[in-house]
Formats: sequence, structure tokens, C-alpha cells
Amino acid sequence: FKNHFQKISFLMFPFLWAASWIDDMYDVVFICLAVKYVDCGREAHVRFECSQPGDFGISVDGVVFALRPLHESHSWTSPLLIRAQDEDTQQQWGDIPEIVFPSHQIDMSLKRTKRDWVIPPINVAENSRGPFPMELVRIRSDNDEKVSLRYSVTGPGADQPPTGVFSIDPISGLLTVLKPLDREHLPSFNLRAHAVDLNGNQVENPIDVIINVIDMNDNRPEFIQQIWNGSVPEGSKPGTSVMTVTAVDKDDPGTLNGQLRYKIVSQNPSIPSPNMFTINNRTGSIITVAAGLDREKVPQYTLIIQATDMEGNPMYGLSNTGTAVITITDVNDNPPEFTSETFFGTVPENQVNVIVANLTVTDKDQPNTGAWKTIYKITAGDPMGHFSVPTDPISNEGLVTVVKSIDYEINRSFVLMVVALNEVPLDKGIRLPRQSTATVSIRVTDVNESPYFQPNPKVLRLQEGMQAESEITVFTAQDPDRFEQQSLRYSTLSDPANWLRIDPISGRITTIAVLDRESPFVQDNIYTATFLTIDSGIPPASSTGTLQILLLDINDNAPEVFPPEAEMCEKPENNGINITALDGDMDPNTGPFSFELPLQPSDVRKNWTITRLSGEYAQLSLKIDFLESGLYRIPIIITDSGDMPLSNTSYLRVKVCHCDHNGDCTDQERIMSAGLGTGAIITLLLCIITLLILVLLFVMWMKRRDKERLVKQLLIDPEEDIRDSILKYDEEGGGEEDQDYDLSQLQQPDIETDGLKAIGIRRMDERPLHPEPHYPVRSTAPHPGDIGDFISEGLRAADNDPTAPPYDSLLVFDYEGNGSTAGSLSSINSSSSDGDQDYDYLHDWGPRFTKLADMYSGTDE
Repeated sequence: FKNHFQKISFLMFPFLWAASWIDDMYDVVFICLAVKYVDCGREAHVRFECSQPGDFGISVDGVVFALRPLHESHSWTSPLLIRAQDEDTQQQWGDIPEIVFPSHQIDMSLKRTKRDWVIPPINVAENSRGPFPMELVRIRSDNDEKVSLRYSVTGPGADQPPTGVFSIDPISGLLTVLKPLDREHLPSFNLRAHAVDLNGNQVENPIDVIINVIDMNDNRPEFIQQIWNGSVPEGSKPGTSVMTVTAVDKDDPGTLNGQLRYKIVSQNPSIPSPNMFTINNRTGSIITVAAGLDREKVPQYTLIIQATDMEGNPMYGLSNTGTAVITITDVNDNPPEFTSETFFGTVPENQVNVIVANLTVTDKDQPNTGAWKTIYKITAGDPMGHFSVPTDPISNEGLVTVVKSIDYEINRSFVLMVVALNEVPLDKGIRLPRQSTATVSIRVTDVNESPYFQPNPKVLRLQEGMQAESEITVFTAQDPDRFEQQSLRYSTLSDPANWLRIDPISGRITTIAVLDRESPFVQDNIYTATFLTIDSGIPPASSTGTLQILLLDINDNAPEVFPPEAEMCEKPENNGINITALDGDMDPNTGPFSFELPLQPSDVRKNWTITRLSGEYAQLSLKIDFLESGLYRIPIIITDSGDMPLSNTSYLRVKVCHCDHNGDCTDQERIMSAGLGTGAIITLLLCIITLLILVLLFVMWMKRRDKERLVKQLLIDPEEDIRDSILKYDEEGGGEEDQDYDLSQLQQPDIETDGLKAIGIRRMDERPLHPEPHYPVRSTAPHPGDIGDFISEGLRAADNDPTAPPYDSLLVFDYEGNGSTAGSLSSINSSSSDGDQDYDYLHDWGPRFTKLADMYSGTDE
């Protein structure tokens, strides 16, 4: 069994230069030569490799060719090695090359120094199976013929990591590799060869020995990621780019070992065509090649992609597969469609933000995308904008919502036309279908609405001082429920000063007290009251109304002096007291004011004088040179400038004190004044108040005793009474003695008081200034005729008495009965059961007793 291998290592150098020149000239891939491996006289199945795979390639039939354009500037420092490997025996044969140390002899006669030789690199195939150690090259020196030499190598792989890769025979210089090499781990080794004599002296300069690891196709392609995800819109045209897949090969990319090719192995599912996609075999770019992508039918495709090295040669190349998942993205090619043509809803009136109906649609596009989300628009039936149709983000339903309150009395029903659209418009390639529309029928139900005041608030302009029981306005409300017969009732909700009364049926407002602008319940001249109205609906509805009364000022407040107290020295030196006036009214019923001193008492004008400084101020000063220290009350008459001017005598308290050189009261004076103004004055006021209370109680006790005495005097003595039918009872209601009547109500008071004003007596009587006449004294005679004479004389005296009431003036009396301050006079009624009693003598008493005589005369009348 004999193998033959053609020796071509050194024979190629001259030919390569020629090949370079020809390639540079024609820029073509030039076939250099062909090699052939013969096994026992027959052609064997071998695999060829070259030492310069980046520049040259060799086909399976042994043809060597250039892989790139070659130029004259290129120079090769090592021979092109062709290695043949039997695919069965993995054996390779050839002579061991020899490296000789260059000579260092220098010719002095020459002008130039000869350059060192360039040692070509040694190429070793990776993953060799040996046997090891495997010889690589022999290193020799020409001096070994003269002296005994020792050879050694240094560098990575020898004495540096990774150690134990190379070894050299120190005697023969044979360099061997001790184990298989891996190009992917270390593609080359840079060693240095040394030659020394037996004494260790260097004989030759070290030379570099480069060992290149020749790549073998020992790595399969690997995809960067096992699963690739891409997407393409549905309905895409052929030629649309989808995605790009990438695989890498650890082998030398400059050789066929690293040249990858891609192809699609399978497509799942295979509808509508088994070849919906194609791939660029060099770049790995996937594109569509057929139409008909429909997400609603096939939402996703799975492709098995194969990457093969050796330019995709299935016989010699290594392969690997990856998965490409292509998602068909949705486009809006399906419009929304209503599930029903008509929807119904009900809503109570006057309610907002209420969902009336839910509109449902179907859409075949991908959920939660712009092609699936629906927009609802009202196209007809809502001219006033009472409704809107927002979209439920979860269910995609249309929520018919009331956004503006509806009045049942105006609109009892609605018929809305609603159209459904998507957020994104339909795809341009889709034929536009008819828009989906639906009818929404909405019924409005009636509810009991609250009545309302109009206007609210209601503003009135009234003059203050309006008397009680005056009608000022009618404040009524309106009921919006026009189709229901409901009644309204009114009541007062807030009346701070208790001035007003509203009629519960008609809403008429009257006063129950005098309106006073200066009342603390009036703010900025406005008195505010609120009223409540409630209807008769079920359930009842109510509302409030506000009445604002703008009170116009009248001159009803007299001015007062201000400040009420002042200080002055005993010996004034052209200094006075500046005063002004305070008036509760408003302009023009206030200033300018006039100030003057009264005529009485006379010492006021004798000691003081007042000078008007302006319409608002005056100055009070002394007319004498000295006034003793003390407190003085100076009366000052102040008159305002109202339409009907009011005057008032106001007292100014002036403290006259001893002053220092600065014109100020001394401290002692101030202390005395302070003591007088606090303790003494308070004690004095308490004593006065206590005294007044005691006097009032004494007066009331005296009046009560006089009343009782007067009643007893008017009663007839039982011993002298000729009317046997009159009985005296001690129980309540039995007689007149136990009836405590206030006879003062029938008398005219001497002066007008606030109390009389409060009970409604409106008169101003002037009592004549005449001496009182003498009234007769009652006789003690037992004869009945004496009573008649006594009464007649008293009557004549009373008729001629000008000082006895009633006076000649207009009187206004209250009515008798409930509410009368005088009470009822019904208790005067006497029993008429004694018909035998003779009352005819009453006719002799005068015309004033005629009616009484007729009542008790015993006649049928």
C-alpha cells in the first residue's frame, strides 16, 4: 500500500510571481495550477487545503485559484503549501523542510550590506490526529560542520504559556508539535530559534519561526439567538422586508469554512401558500414573496432557518438551524358593527352623569389596538347637547351618558342616531364599507322638582321707620311641575330682627315691627331675610328665597357730643376743648351740625362759650380766667342738618384740674379722677339703681292699695244695701270684689312714656292749667235719697271740671275683648232673676243712668 504525493513547495515560487503579474494585468481569477493525489494507481477521495486561504483557494478536484486581485507590490515570504488529507486515513505526507541560519560574513568591498534571509512561516493544520510528536521543520546552522551546536526555541508554546506545544531536538534541530492545535484558540505561534556551542556561547543570531495554524472546518454555524421575532403588517405586498437573522461560524471567515449560506427549511402553517416568505442566502434578510397575509386567519408564522458553511455546500458544509417567529400585525381592515340596530334607555329628569344605555359593537381587528377601539358619535336627535357617548376602555362599549340636565316638561323622549368608528381610519387598501349606525330611544321620566323663587334674591328699597302691619311685597315661587296640580306654602326661614311675616298661602310679606336702619341686624344698609316654600308633591320638594331690604335713611337719630369727656386747666391759657358730634343717621341727615349753649342754667353761658370751627367741629372754652377744680357737666345743644332737623341736649363732662407748667393735669389730680371714675362712680350708680328699684316697688304697692281701696269705696255697704238679692262670695267668680281690674287703663297719664307708646296709645293730650273744683263729700245719712243727691252734685262738678279727662283731643281706643289691654267688662253683668226689685229710681240719677235703668227696670224690653 503505497501513497504518492507531488512535491510542489519550492516549485511554486517562480510561478506565483508570474501569476501575480498576469492577475494585475487582467484583474481576473487566475488558475495557477492543478494538483493530484494518487493512491495505488487510482484517484482517492481526498480533501485539499492551502497554507494561504485568504489569497488562494483549491477546489475539490485540486485546482488552485486566486481569491482576490493580486498586485506587483505583493510579496510572499513563505511558499504556498498544499496539503492533501485522505478522508479515510487522515494521513499526510511530504518532505520535512529545512531552515538554515543565514550567513553573517560581510564583504567589505561591497558598498551595501546583504540583508538577512526571510524565513517563510510554517503551516500546521489544526485538529491533526498525529501521530505525535509530528515533525514540522529542521533548523540547521552552517557552523555545525565546524563545531558541535545545540539548538533551542523560545516563545509561546515552548517555554511560555501555553507550554508543552512545541519541542526541538537540541542535536538535530528537528522542531516537532506535541499535540493537536486549535486555530480558534490560538491562530499562530511566534517562536525564536537559537544555536549555541557546547559552552553556551551564541553561534548564530536568533531567528523567528512563525507557525500558522491552518483552519479546518470543525465548527458548525451558530445563530446569535435561537428564536428570532419579527413582524409584518397584514396585507403587505410581496417584497416587504420582515426581519434579518444572523448566524456566526468560529472558523476562519476568509475561507470556505466560514462562508455561510441561509435557507428556509419549513413554514408553519403553510396557508394560504407554503412559500409566503423567502430569505437572502447571504444576508439572512427575510421578505414576503406572496400576497394574502391576513391576521384574522393566520396571526403568526413559524419558519425554520438553516445556516450552512462551505458556501452552503450540503456535502462538505456543516449546518445548524434557528427559528423565526413572524407575527402578522393588525391593520384596520374591519370596521366596527353594532350588535343591534336599536337600543333603549330611561333617565329621570334633572340628573346628569347618568349612563342611559350601553351600545355594543363587534370588531374583528386585534383587541386593545387603535383598529379595534371604537369612537361613538351622535349624528342626530340631540340638538341641545344633552348626551355624549364615551367609550368604555375595557369592554369597548359606548356609554350613552347625560351631560346636561333634561326638563321633563320640555323633552319627554329622545331618538338619537349614533355612528361607530375606529380610532385609526380604515386601511387605504380596504374598500370602505357602509358606516355602522344605530338608533337609541331614550324615555325621560318625571320627578317632583323643587319650586323656585324668581327673582332670587329679591331686592326692595324701603324707607326706615315703616310701621308695623305694613305690606311691603309679595314674594312667591314658581313650581316647574306644570303638568301637576300642586300647591305651595310659605314660611319664614330666617328673620334675624323678627320684623317680617309672610302669608303661608299668598306669600304676601308684612311688617310686624318698625324697620330701623340703625339696627345691628342691618349690614351695609341691607336687611336680609330668607323664606321657605314647599310644594305638595310626593315626596315634597322645597327651596329657599332671599329677600334683601335696602333701608333708606330718615332723620331719626339726634346727634350726640363727642368726646363725652374732656380735661381743662383751672387757668386756661387760650386753650379750649374741640368737640364734634356723632349721628347714627347717614348723609344728608348728619352734618353740618350747629352747636350752642342752652339759656338755662344761666351759669353755663356765664362761664362758658362755644365757637363753631366748621360744619363738624366746635370749640368749648372758658369765658372766665379761673375755674375751681372739679367735674362739670356742660349741656350742649346740637342740631343736625336733616330734612327735619333733630336737636339734642348732650352733656359734656369736663374735668377742671390743676395743671403743671406744660398744661397737663398733675398726677394727684389724675389719681383722684381715676378713683372717682372707677370706685366712687360705680358705687354711686349702684346706689342710684337700688334706690330707683325701691321707689318703683313702693309706687306699685301704693297703686295696688289705692285700687283696692277705691273698689271697696265704690261697693255699697251691705247694711245700707236695699238689694237683698246681691250676695257676696269668697270663691273665684262669685262677686266683683275678687275681680282685680286695672282702672288705670281708663285714665289719661300725665306724661307720655315709652310704655304707652309700646301699647299703641297714640295721643298727645295737654292738661288745662285751671284750679281744680271742689267735689261734694258723701253724706253719712242712711236715707237712700242722699245717694242720688251725692251723685248728681258730683256729676255736675265733673261736667264743669276743665281739668278732668277726657280732654279736647283726638283719642284712639283699643277694642274690647281678646287682645285688649283693658280686659273684658262682662263681669258687670248682674242677675235679673229678682223681678220684684225696683230700679226705677235710677231714672232720677240723670241721663247717664237712663240706659242702666232701662236694663234693670223689669220691663219686657
